[in-house]
Amino acid sequence: MRVISGEAKGRPLKAVPGNTTRPTTDKVKEALFSIIGPYFDGETALDLFAGTGGLGIEALSRGAGRCIFIDANPRSVEVVRRNLEAAGLSDRAEVYRNDARKAIKLLEKRDVRFDLLFLDPPYAMKDCDELLNDLASRGMVAEGAVAVVEHESGFDYGERFGEYTRRRHATYGETALSIYRYGGEAP
Repeated sequence: MRVISGEAKGRPLKAVPGNTTRPTTDKVKEALFSIIGPYFDGETALDLFAGTGGLGIEALSRGAGRCIFIDANPRSVEVVRRNLEAAGLSDRAEVYRNDARKAIKLLEKRDVRFDLLFLDPPYAMKDCDELLNDLASRGMVAEGAVAVVEHESGFDYGERFGEYTRRRHATYGETALSIYRYGGEAP
């Protein structure tokens, strides 16, 4: 695994020891960012279920202004911190160990709005639509935000839920990406 493009291009990323995380492959990551980017201009990102931090780190490398990384696994949190340091991007990141739902409640108090949302939970979880709707109901999603859900290819979140409309769906073997736009079109 590595950072594919941007200011940290080519920097290697460490994996979380053991088999509790499933990092996004470079092939899927490259396809994802060619769909939603490829580059950004100061956006605020959320990497929920961060794992190695690969998606948020790639967004930062490509110009996102800051990213908040959340993962419940202490080993993942440590790997995200190390990967941010190795990529030279720690100064634009916050990393927290917490359950996704609890983290959302805590972040709401900070009055933060996200332009980019990355949700890559364990494939057994099938509630990313509920999590995204929760973020929106709390006023934490910017108009026109892009939400990326990585999930198993045999599952479908549908074309629309809440104020989210799917703009793209792509399958890469056992992995699928569902890319949604929140509310109106991006400026």
